[in-house]
Amino acid sequence: MDLIRDLLDKQLLDRSKTKIGKIDGLVATFGKTQPRVTAIETGAITLARRSGLARLMLRLFHGRDRAVFRIPWTKVKDVGIDVEVDITQTETAMHEDNEWLRHKILRHIPGGIEHGGP
Repeated sequence: MDLIRDLLDKQLLDRSKTKIGKIDGLVATFGKTQPRVTAIETGAITLARRSGLARLMLRLFHGRDRAVFRIPWTKVKDVGIDVEVDITQTETAMHEDNEWLRHKILRHIPGGIEHGGP
């Protein structure tokens, strides 16, 4: 499996097939054997690190310690077009942070959620 091609930016589905985000990063451990993936990371800070916007996102998320979410690799059920994980969105703080983003940032963008957009 080519980890970068086959995992990064894929849609994450929880156990009820609800979209819960995208894979923004991977966590690997390096030891005496080959490296192995131990977790999937999702969240604005992880994505910002990849795109070079980490400073801006850290300011935006100042005081929000849940801006990065890790899903243990042991919770991955299937890797296909989407990546299915054996968790529900409510088992994590992802839902709370998505709501925070929606109410604090997205609603202020013209055409956004509360301006008649999608």
